[in-house]
Amino acid sequence: MKKIKVHRRIHLSLQCLFLLSLINIAWGQSVETSTKVATNQQPAFVAQTRVAAVKTSTLFSVKVLTDGLSNPWGFDFLPDGRMIVSELEGNIRILSKEGKIGIPLQNVPAVRTAGVSGMMDIKVSPDFARNRFVFWTYAEPIGENQSVNCVARGKMSSDETSLEDVKIIYRASTQGQDGFHLGSRMLFDKSGLLYVTLGDRFQESVRGEAQQLSSSLGKIIRINEDGTPANGNPFATTAGALKEIWTIGHRNPQGLSFNPVTGELWASEHGPTSGDELNRIRPGANYGWPLISYGLADGGGALSGTTQKEAMEQPVYYWDPAVAPSGMTFYTGKLIPEWKNNLFVGALRGSHIIRLVIDHKTNRVIGEERLLADELQRFRHIVQGPDEALYAITAQGRLYRIGK
Repeated sequence: MKKIKVHRRIHLSLQCLFLLSLINIAWGQSVETSTKVATNQQPAFVAQTRVAAVKTSTLFSVKVLTDGLSNPWGFDFLPDGRMIVSELEGNIRILSKEGKIGIPLQNVPAVRTAGVSGMMDIKVSPDFARNRFVFWTYAEPIGENQSVNCVARGKMSSDETSLEDVKIIYRASTQGQDGFHLGSRMLFDKSGLLYVTLGDRFQESVRGEAQQLSSSLGKIIRINEDGTPANGNPFATTAGALKEIWTIGHRNPQGLSFNPVTGELWASEHGPTSGDELNRIRPGANYGWPLISYGLADGGGALSGTTQKEAMEQPVYYWDPAVAPSGMTFYTGKLIPEWKNNLFVGALRGSHIIRLVIDHKTNRVIGEERLLADELQRFRHIVQGPDEALYAITAQGRLYRIGK
């Protein structure tokens, strides 16, 4: 398999870009040097966007474990170090530690594959060794050219060829036309509660539901393993509100990770044309979509004309032009000490892995680096493995190991 060594240098074909990056560091410039899309918008505070570039000094290796996956969307680690991966077209597979791809598991419900929707994220239960539960999100077909976000749960068979007792534990409140903005990233907390992101479904006819407590669109929800609302959710006693809602006002959040220093949940979110966001997720908070944004409406033009409103959260960081941030993880390992507590985000449109250095006392981004940009891959998700290396999947079907 392909293996790359990286140490303050890149391939000869990228020497000019490398020299430019050194100049940027010296000048305190950003890794982003292209013209803004939303040219009239200004950040709410210093270093909310285009923070100064940083550069990893530690020697690390990059290895392609496989390039034979078909549009992978999510993956997670089994207790023995193997991986389970979802593919957009509807497959769930087990991968060996070395990246050997297994056959699709049987008894997986049909998905509606259209645009960028289909089979999406996958997680194993924190108690998998006992209950063997696997969870996944997908677009369930509803009528003609319609689908609805679902969270399903199944029990992996003892011979690891199928999923048993499969059931849908959660359905979104609103169906939509096929294609876009399903969100669908999942994450368990230390108590075994499941957080799920739900997008606004893209269509203007339903987009406003991101601000409605009676709808699950444009929300992050918090549920139990059986799909019921978790105790202590912020709108549990609010009349007319869905009890599973944790936060509101999201467009298309596709990344979730717990900050290891503060314990807070953070999320990445696709903006419209520009204005992709990184947010600190606080229970009951409103993140503004579609009323405020640092981007322009899809296709150009002003969105709402404002980037700030009272009682609506500001992103910790945003990108303009868009990089399409997807799955993400805070690094807590020891293989690369200078990466400790840094945030790594897969960029689809940006075709690189974003490394963000964060001041955890102020919750501000203080440095940004672009990793693996020379690979020309759309990075869909990144996870820290049990061996403390970073693992990343790409829409083109690759699985990378990044570490020592």
